[in-house]
This record gives sequence, structure tokens and C-alpha cells, in this order.
Amino acid sequence: MAGRRAGVADLCGSRLLSPHDGPAPDGLKAALAAEALRLGFDTIGVAAPVVSTERAAAFERFIAAGHHGDMDWLAREPSRRTDPTTLWSDVRSVIMLGVNYGPDEDPRAILAARSRGAISVYARGDDYHDIIKKNLKALARWLAARAGCDVKVFVDTAAVMEKPLAEAAGLGWQGKHTNLVSRGFGSWLFLGAIYTTLDLPADASEQDHCGSCRACLDACPTAAFPAPYRLDARRCISYLTIENKGPIPREFRKAIGNRIYGCDDCLAACPWNKFAQEGRETKLAAREALRAPSLADLAALDDASFRALFAKSPIKRIGRDRFLRNVLIAIGNSGDATLAPAAERLAADPDPLVRGAAAWALAQLLSPTAFAALAATALASETDENVRAEWCAGS
Repeated sequence: MAGRRAGVADLCGSRLLSPHDGPAPDGLKAALAAEALRLGFDTIGVAAPVVSTERAAAFERFIAAGHHGDMDWLAREPSRRTDPTTLWSDVRSVIMLGVNYGPDEDPRAILAARSRGAISVYARGDDYHDIIKKNLKALARWLAARAGCDVKVFVDTAAVMEKPLAEAAGLGWQGKHTNLVSRGFGSWLFLGAIYTTLDLPADASEQDHCGSCRACLDACPTAAFPAPYRLDARRCISYLTIENKGPIPREFRKAIGNRIYGCDDCLAACPWNKFAQEGRETKLAAREALRAPSLADLAALDDASFRALFAKSPIKRIGRDRFLRNVLIAIGNSGDATLAPAAERLAADPDPLVRGAAAWALAQLLSPTAFAALAATALASETDENVRAEWCAGS
């Protein structure tokens, strides 16, 4: 990778670690930072196991407003998220770690290539869960052996509010787009946490540096931010293309463009990215096949070829049918009539989610007469009410 590699000074010379942190046997915090660097982490900080009342209240408002959509696990036992000790009563410190995954190009450039699919930066390489959890476990084992403490590791898979804890640990602040922003890495940090029974001195929290800027809010194609620092996930393209299991609501389809898995617009728009650097973990770097994949090629994927293409990728978790739903929305937005045969073939797919998206795509690409002829044939045998509605809406 061409990006500048971090050094121990980068980890220890900021607000994250300081020689004035107080007593730590054998310089444990500095040694911990050095080991974290060796294992591939780019930034580290320590927080008390407490989520601020402000962040806890914001989370509760998010749930009460229904802005979490169908992500029911977020609403389940909210106290487990807002109080880390509920998750593990013995925790005394939370070590927050970040891995830079900064791209080597502006991820918005692909949006102009309408016959190709735009995949979110984080999903163009190997699954970050697997990479970071392996390294977190290694660092946790090192800490347990060095300090004789108990540890638990988390990477976006448990009731942990990573962003508020990272903010408290000094890694960055939650911007107006609700994601973490770092002065050193912009918007491009994966987060992981080590809960420990060790009572480590906490680092100073990071302050909000957004000021009057609203670049991230204005960049959102679907107006998913009802106010600064508030996200309505039900309008977010990342939610719509990944978490949403059903048809994509018609009101958002045009705005999705050629985004087939996630969206980086609010992240990429952040002015703090001028300080960002390319990530150094090669396994997180974009695979060439996923930088600007052809929509025609993606539309031809069966289940086996989907699994082969996205082996080790986070994309594999949504499955072939949801992925092809997304591809077909992009095909409908492409303005490329040569993609109509691919959509017509998928209009006979076994999965109704795919068939419905294919009907919508064809309505965008074909003349009214040609579409009406296809719709008449399809409706003669179609039994799924959602798919029938798609054909009828396009006529």
C-alpha cells in the first residue's frame, strides 16, 4: 500500500497516550500501544466503561423514533448498550482500537459510471470482522499474559456502543453524520474494543470539531439525516441495500443510482478526510474485481458464482438474491438499454425479490409498448402479489 505507515510515535504522541497518564506498571500503556501497532492497529485509546448520558439519550431517541428500521437487535435490551457493565459486570476499562481503511481514490468517482456497480469502500476487500477480531484476540492475549487480567473482545457483533466509547477514548468524535471522525484518519476507521478487568488510566475524550460544516448532511442522496447528529436508517442507502430484506421502497430507487452495496457519500464528503491516508492493511484493500464491477457480469451470478466472487467478503452475508435486487435497481438507473436482456432474464428468476426488481428495471429501460408486452406475459403466470404490483406499476 502507498499510504504512510503509522509509527509508535503516532500512537503515543497524540492525546491517546501520554507519559502523564499516571501509574501503569512497566509502562504498560506504551507497551500496549507498541504491540497494537505491530498487530496492525493504527490508533488506540482507553475509556472508562461508561457511555455518556448525552450519547445514551441520543440512542434512546433513535430507537423511540423507529429510526432503526428492521434492525430489531438494536432495540433489544437497550441498557446493555448504554451501560457496558450490563454486558460484563467485571469490566473496569475499555480499550478502543482503530484500523484505518482509507481508500486510494475518491469512492464517489464510480457513481458516474452508471453501467458499473458502486460498492462501499469497507466491503471491497476481505471482511473486516475476521481480520480485526483475529488481531484483537492476539492483543488481548498479550495483555492478559502481561498484566494478569481478564479480557473480552468485540468487533461490531455485540451490544457495544463503539463510537461513543471511541469518542471517550480520544480516537475521534461523532460527526453530524453520526459516524466517527478522526483528525488523523478522517472518516475511515474500523473500530474494535477490548473490555478488561484491568483498571487503566482513561485518556482524554475528543471534542467535536464539526463546527458549522454540514457537508455530510448535504451529500446524502436520500436525506437520511432529519437533523445534524441524527440518522433515520430507514432512508439510508447502506440500510436499504444491506439490512433491508424486502423490496427497496420506490421513493428511494432513483436516488440509489448504481450503489449496489452500501454508500460512502456522507463519509467521503467530510473535509477532515484531507488528513486521511491510505490504509496499510492489504487484506482490507479493494480487490480489483470489486472496484468497478460490470452490472452485466453481476446480473449473471448464480448462487455458486456469487459465493465464489464474494468469498471472505462482508457482501456474502446478504446472499445472492438481495444482492441481485440491488444490481437490478442499478440496472434500472443505468440508462443503458443493452442491460435490458439481463433484467428480462432475471424477471423469470425463482426468487420473487429478484423478479420484482427486474420488473422495475425493465420499466425504466424499455419503451412503454415493449414493457406492456412483457408485463402481460409475466402477469399471466405470476402469483406473488409484490411482483405483480411491480409489473402493474410500470405499465
